[in-house]
Amino acid sequence: QVQLVEAGGGLVQPGGSLRLSCAASGFTFSLYAMSWYRQAPGKERELVARITSSGDNTNYVDSVKGRFTISRDNDKNTVFLQMNSLKPEDTAVYYCNAQRYIEYWGRGTQVTVSS
Repeated sequence: QVQLVEAGGGLVQPGGSLRLSCAASGFTFSLYAMSWYRQAPGKERELVARITSSGDNTNYVDSVKGRFTISRDNDKNTVFLQMNSLKPEDTAVYYCNAQRYIEYWGRGTQVTVSS
């Protein structure tokens, strides 16, 4: 059974940091590109960051470049999103995504940036 379980969301003040994690099981994690998406209320889901299966290459949406870092540990079947200098506009549900020939999704974790 495929599972992607996100953790690490919560309420943080502007300028603060959070580290999201996504634990994968039920498929060969090291063969899949992994991504973080987010969806804010009333908005479409958007790709935030992506990392290749080996971890050699990463991509980010312009709005998070220099603030967010995606990484992965293929030995622990886990992908991370380090989020620094958080802004209110980063408030969203963050979803973990695995992609190769098919896609898998997690259920999401809420991130709220507010004073």
